Formats: sequence, C-alpha cells, structure tokens
Amino acid sequence: MFEMNVLTEGILPSIAIRGIAPFPHTDLRIEIGRNVSKKALLEAEKNYDSHVLLLIQENPMHDMPTEANVLNHGVVAKIGIKIKLPNGNFKVKFDPIIRAELLQFQQTEPFFITRFKTIPTVQDNIDQELALVRMLAKQVVDNSKVLLKNPKASLDAIQKGVSSDKLCDVVANSLKISENLKFKYIETASLNQRLTYLLEDIEKEKYMGQIENQINMTVKKNIDENQKEYYLREKMRAIQEELGDKAKKESDIEELKLKILDKKMPSNIEEKALYELSRYQTLPASSGESGVIRTYLDFLVDLPWHEESVDEVDIKKAEDALDSTHFGLEKVKERIIEYLAVKILTGKNPQTILCLVGPPGVGKTSLAQSIAQALGRNFVKQSLGGVKDESEIRGHRRTYLGALPGRIMQGMKKAKVVNPVFLLDEIDKLGSDYKGDPSAALLEVLDPEQNAKFSDHYLEEQYDLSKVLFISTANYLGNVPAPLRDRMEIIELSSYTEIEKLNIANEHLIQKQLEAHGLDPEKFIIDDEATMEMIRSYTREAGVRQLDRLFGSLIRKSIKIILGDKKENVIINKDNLGSFLGKARFSNTKAEKKDQVGLVTGLAYTQFGGDTLAIEVTYYKGKGHLVLTGKLGDVMKESAQAALSYVKSNAERLGIDMNVFKENDIHIHVPEGAVPKDGPSAGVTITTAIVSALTGKKVDHFLGMTGEITLRGRVLPIGGLKEKSIAAHRSGLKTIMIPMDNKKDLEDIPKSIRESLEIIPVETVDEIITRALK
Repeated sequence: MFEMNVLTEGILPSIAIRGIAPFPHTDLRIEIGRNVSKKALLEAEKNYDSHVLLLIQENPMHDMPTEANVLNHGVVAKIGIKIKLPNGNFKVKFDPIIRAELLQFQQTEPFFITRFKTIPTVQDNIDQELALVRMLAKQVVDNSKVLLKNPKASLDAIQKGVSSDKLCDVVANSLKISENLKFKYIETASLNQRLTYLLEDIEKEKYMGQIENQINMTVKKNIDENQKEYYLREKMRAIQEELGDKAKKESDIEELKLKILDKKMPSNIEEKALYELSRYQTLPASSGESGVIRTYLDFLVDLPWHEESVDEVDIKKAEDALDSTHFGLEKVKERIIEYLAVKILTGKNPQTILCLVGPPGVGKTSLAQSIAQALGRNFVKQSLGGVKDESEIRGHRRTYLGALPGRIMQGMKKAKVVNPVFLLDEIDKLGSDYKGDPSAALLEVLDPEQNAKFSDHYLEEQYDLSKVLFISTANYLGNVPAPLRDRMEIIELSSYTEIEKLNIANEHLIQKQLEAHGLDPEKFIIDDEATMEMIRSYTREAGVRQLDRLFGSLIRKSIKIILGDKKENVIINKDNLGSFLGKARFSNTKAEKKDQVGLVTGLAYTQFGGDTLAIEVTYYKGKGHLVLTGKLGDVMKESAQAALSYVKSNAERLGIDMNVFKENDIHIHVPEGAVPKDGPSAGVTITTAIVSALTGKKVDHFLGMTGEITLRGRVLPIGGLKEKSIAAHRSGLKTIMIPMDNKKDLEDIPKSIRESLEIIPVETVDEIITRALK
C-alpha cells in the first residue's frame, strides 16, 4: 500500500506517542494505554491493514493529546506484534516505515484519523553524502560505547553496508541525547542535512563527555576514594557550578527584589539596594563578590527603617514597673519619668543620652533593661569592654574580605525597631590603638545634633538614630573621654547602704534565687539579722552581686538538707549562719574602746562603700624626718606633708615646742598596711593625730572626721559623705566632723543615720582640734 520512495497522500488512524521519537528502519516497542490510542489501534487492525500514523506529542506531561499539542510531522508504521497486558493495556511492537507530514485531522473522536502525505528521503549530493557517511561511520566505530545506547545495532548496520538513509536513522535512534532533540530528524527530508545534524550532535555529546570527565578528575583529586557520599556531593556541586544554576538564582533574585520593595526603605537606600541587586544578578554564583553583595542585601532587608514600637503613655504604670525591679535609685527613676513625661507632652522623642556611672554590682545594666520594660520598648545591648578598633563602631568598608557592619548597626538589626533602648555597656573600658579611636567614632552616635545622619562604612548610607534612647554605663567617669562625657547626661549611682542591701535582698534577691533553684519559699526561712551579718561579715562590695551568690549557696545547701535529711524546711539565723557559709571573711572596723594619744578615727570611701580608718602618729629621737607607712598613695602622702607643714607653722599657737621637729622623727602609720590607700580626705585626720601626739592630749574615741586640709588650715569638701556617715554609724561613732561645703550633701544621708549621729560642719581645722582633743 505504501511505497518508500513514492510521494503519496492518505488517511490513517493516528496514535500520539510521548517521550520518544519514532525512526523508520528501527523497531519501536511501547505500551498503549490511553483509550483514544487503544481505539485507534483496533481500528487500524480492522480496516487499515494494521497501518497507523504515529504522531509525536510535543509535551509528554499532557495526559490527553489534542490537535494543538502534536507536531506537524510523524511516521507511518505497521503494527507488528501486539500483546494484551493484565491491566488492559497493549504492549505493541511497531515497524516504522516512512516519514509523513500532517495535512488535516479528519476525526478527533473517539480516536484520531489524520490526512497526511509521506515524505520520501531526498538525496541531493551523493559526494557530500558519501563523505558524511564515512565521517559518521568513523565516529560510531571510535566512540560507540560513549555515544550510543545500543552500539551493536549501529555497528552491525555499518558492517552490512546498509543504505545511508537507514544508517542515519539507526544511529540517530540510539544516540544518547534528549528525545526532544531528535524530533528534527523526523521533520527533515534531506538526508545530507540529517547526517550533518547527527555529526553536530555527536560532537556536542563528545564535548559534554569531556567536561564531565574534567569534573570527575577535579573532584577525585580533592577527596578520598572511600568517601563515596562526599564524592557524590562534590560532583553535584561541580556540575551546578558548570551549569551556573541559573534557574535557582533567578528565583532567588526575584524573591530578594520583592523583599526590598516591601521594606519601603528611604528612596536613596532603595535605589542603592536595587542597583546592588542588578550587580548581583550579573555575577556568577561562584564569584566571591557575589556572596558579599548577597550578605549586604540581606542586611539592608533586616534593618528596621520605619518599624516603631509604641511607648507606654501611663506614667504611673512606668513608675510601678521601675519600682518593681529596683529598690531606691530615686534620682535615676525620676529622670526616666521626666523623659517619658516630655515625650507624652510633645509627642516627640527627647534627644538625651543617659550615662549611668557607679561601682560594679549596683544594678546599672539591669536598670537599663527595666527602663526598656517601663517604656514598653525593645532592648538591645552592646558591650564595649576591650573594643580598640574604630571599625567595631563604624563598620568595615565592603572592599575588605569579611567586612561587617559596626556594633551600632548590628544592634539596630537585632532591635528590629527604630526606637529601641540601646545600652552601650562599659563605655569607660574603650581602648585605642593604631586602628583608630572608637570613642571618637562614638561621638557621632551619642551627639543628638548629629546622630540623625549616622554614617556606617559598611552601610555606605546615612541612618537615622535620633529615635533611639541611648543609655551608657561606666564604673569610673574619669576614664570616659571629655568630649564623650560632654554629650551625655551623667547620673551617678552610689554604692548601696546596708539598709538598702537588706531591702534589696528581701524584695528581690532571695525570691530570684528561690525561683532559679525551684525551692518553695516556705521551705527556706532567713531572718534579717542573718542577712545583715552576711552583708557585714561575708561581703565587701558596693553592689549586691556577691550577696546574690551567697543566697544561691545557702539555698543549694538547704535543698541538700531537705532532700538528704528529710526535713520540712531550713531556718537560717545569725547563730547558725557560720555552719552554712563558714567563718566570716571581713570584719568591720570598730570604734576604739578608750581615748588615746596620737590615734584618730578618720572616715574613708572605697569602691566597696564607706569604712573607718584609724591613723596613728608617734615621734622618737631622730633628725626631723617624716616617716609614712601603710601603703599610701601619692595624694595621701602629700596630705601628710601639708598637715605637718600646718602644724609646724602654727606650733607656738598650738603649744608645741619647735625643737621637737628638729630633734625627732615623726612617724605616721595607717593600719591594714597591705591595703592601698589614697585620697586627700584624710588631711584633717592626720593633722589632728600629729597635734595629739606632740601635745600629749588624748582624742575622743567616739569622734570621726573627714576633710582635705590646706596649708592655712581651711577644710575643703570631700566625696562619699553618705557612705562615710553610714560607716561611722556602723562602727559605733557618735559624732562626725565634716567640711562646711558638704553641708548641702546632708540630705543624701538616710534619716535614721542623721538622727543617730551628731554631724558638725566645720570651716577650719582649728575647730576640729578644739573639739577632738581633751
């Protein structure tokens, strides 16, 4: 019915096949399962001498063939063997005969009937054909195992000397390329063109094989032969790098673009981000700069640009929140409430930078957290201790490998809002070296006039910090550079008194430790006397950190007793405290038991709070030298020199023989010789002790004193009056004498202390000598 080399037209039932290209001169074995195909198959056997037109479905994912999704060319084939399978489908062997072009669909239901015309092979240049066939035969013989799925059929065809047309179809059918790339062989009538296509595809396949071999060799050089899993992953990565993994990157870029637009950044930042995104799109995934740009874009997206938390507007609630977390600290709490009041009234953020200064353990950091809680703001902390590099504050420029934004911008990223409470902890521990001065970089951060346009080297654009409430902490204000101090409002937190420590322990520390250790409060009882003994004899600190640790130790020991000895509860008092904590570590200086010559009680201020200081003076035969002992600092030594000069210049009025200074050495000693001591406030104490020793008059042992002395006998003001007064009361003193200029500080002394002590302000040392010597 059909002749190979005769152009004919005809009508045949049609079956659309998918996922495979049918070639004349080859066997085609497929399973027929779709109803439309099975009906066409039966019709062909019944009425068309078992001939069908095999159509090629363009997209194999479509379940039902339509006129639109089949190619315009197919192959006329004859049904060879048909086997019915248990599932109702047919396993069919087709013998493709000749190429055909579709002219018209005569019928689409219940199966396809198609009008077509056959396409005989065109042989137009015999010499060129012979050359192409030789080249093809050589390629097949040399590379059959690499290029072909079924090398035997192609090699047999060459040996038998089959026609060029058949050889081309057999080799194309067996070639290891994608089936959709083989469709061009069905559509092309020219044999020479098909042979040319075939040689091109063979060259491409050989080239891809060479690349794969290179990848394999590269991977094998870098890994151990036994690491199979690692080998496979490396191979996958190398393949992805070779291909560029473009589809994944394109979807990633689209997602990034949506994030940038959704973030609603300022126009200049958004423009910068989109520009960097376009650069990222053009760079290969393996490029080092590609990763740098991606990190930068992620950082821009994560930064807050307009997100803002809502402040608490009820001042009473804010006060209650501060009171619930910290005892005392009235000045600090008052300043925070003032800040909130101004914001409520004006609707704007007051431009203020707070600096909490005080000794370790007094609650500076926890107070900053409480401020954030009271205001209803997010809290973020950056510790500046040991920071020496300016780039830690301003960030690194993105030209450097491993560049990072500065700590300020990292903190804003963590905060997720533009108005957090931002704690700069340990600002007095900043250092500087050849990499720059970070304290100078902080000037722009903490200057309310500049921080609306803060510039970070990594960000490369200005960022608004004006809505941030910055709080810094420092242990010693003297270590904070003067320009930085000038931009901050200093709030000093003094050390806690014993009464304040007792209240803090009862209201906060014990409860916190009980919750941390999971112990029922009813099973742990400690009285105030035991707590006070812990404060006086087991700790010596300005804050309450060590006290907090001691409560943790007591609770752990109590849990051991409750579980081990099966007790209901543990009661701790002053008498049994030693069995839990061991012997006392510190002893507070007590007032002398009787009046003595040359022994005067001074008042000292240390980092642990206040204390009393006994100063002894004696003299003996010598050459008029002054001997100072007790590990004194330079300032204290100079105070002793000034005191002696005052006594010498006023010796006649004080009733002292001038020969005493020429014929004797004067020795001044401050006990606890291993403890360093310094400061000018012992000047009046040393003067009184010298006068007492040289006149032989005793000193009132219930009297304490403090003040700096001048050569003319004036008493200058001192610091730490509150702590010194508490120490005097604790030591059993009844009277203290202070500089007149410190009279204004009396209100800082707790009322109970003021009522228990007689506090006498004086202007000259003569008033002290008159009152102290008996």
